[in-house]
Amino acid sequence: MTSKTKPGQPSIGRTPKRVVILGLPPVDGLDVIGPAEVFSLANTLHDGAFAPYVLELVCAGVDPQMASSTGIGLMAHTTLEHERHADKAIDTLIVATGWQAIDQLDGAAIEWIRTRSGNVRRVCSICVGAFALADAGLLDGRRATTHWRMARDLAERYPKVQVDPNPIWIKDGNVYTSAGISAGIDLALALVSEDLGDDAALDIAKNLVLFLRRPGGQAQFSVALQSQQVPGSNLDELCHWISEHLGSQLTVEILADRFATSVRTLIRIFQRELQTTPARYVEDVRLEAACRELELGGRSMEEVARRCGYHSVDVLRKVFVRRLGVSPREYAQRFAPDVLSARP
Repeated sequence: MTSKTKPGQPSIGRTPKRVVILGLPPVDGLDVIGPAEVFSLANTLHDGAFAPYVLELVCAGVDPQMASSTGIGLMAHTTLEHERHADKAIDTLIVATGWQAIDQLDGAAIEWIRTRSGNVRRVCSICVGAFALADAGLLDGRRATTHWRMARDLAERYPKVQVDPNPIWIKDGNVYTSAGISAGIDLALALVSEDLGDDAALDIAKNLVLFLRRPGGQAQFSVALQSQQVPGSNLDELCHWISEHLGSQLTVEILADRFATSVRTLIRIFQRELQTTPARYVEDVRLEAACRELELGGRSMEEVARRCGYHSVDVLRKVFVRRLGVSPREYAQRFAPDVLSARP
């Protein structure tokens, strides 16, 4: 890695950026350690005149010993009380907590987040840390995500938040939210990419032995699996039929006819049971199928497009760029066992 950037690439500037991870205990350990490892590696791998980041872990508890959901304690650099009096500049604030803490969020910490966010370049949450940002009012009117299992709870508690349970992370203005566990690493890599460029982030991902630096638009888990998670769903059979007929025309009218109901009723059922529309569900399943085809390799782009219901390779490419931030070719290069089999 080098401190020199290519024309048009981001630059860290001349002053190290202070990254504060605020933990509201008991935290989920990996939500803290994962992003911390990314910024630490950014410093280690950077060969410029100075390390690009100053990383500090701050505990919202009474002492630096931070409890975690695993029972393994984490030692913070300082406490929120000390941070409040120090009043040092913060470039990026990352909030992490745990599932056990969201019903008893620290009021003083929430007020500090609300006040401090006004002069912070980026405010982020990892997994259920989104509940803390929402409680501070920072997610009002914004798109946000969290762990898919807690997305509905987040939406019900904070109706002003536009909760999207699908992406692994979302950026809305200068506020970033991510799904759980490993998604915090993906978000941290995206932040480093903004500062140091894609090459630096990919270098870090390689050193973390990650198979791919996932873009924010990538789904948290299988679309088909999501449809099976609704007890007593009326859509099981239709969803199965959709997955077996991706190469066919799948308009809302055709799906409603297959389900023996009206278009309006079908849309209402999809919204109630899967929190999406029939058209969006079909698009999600097609994209997931195309990703799977590219991962397996052995087919041309034309064949992948046809089998998954896209009119052309160009349409396939536009969907990949819009939803995943990479072209099908780039996706195949990262995943396919034989890149040459996924011909452009």
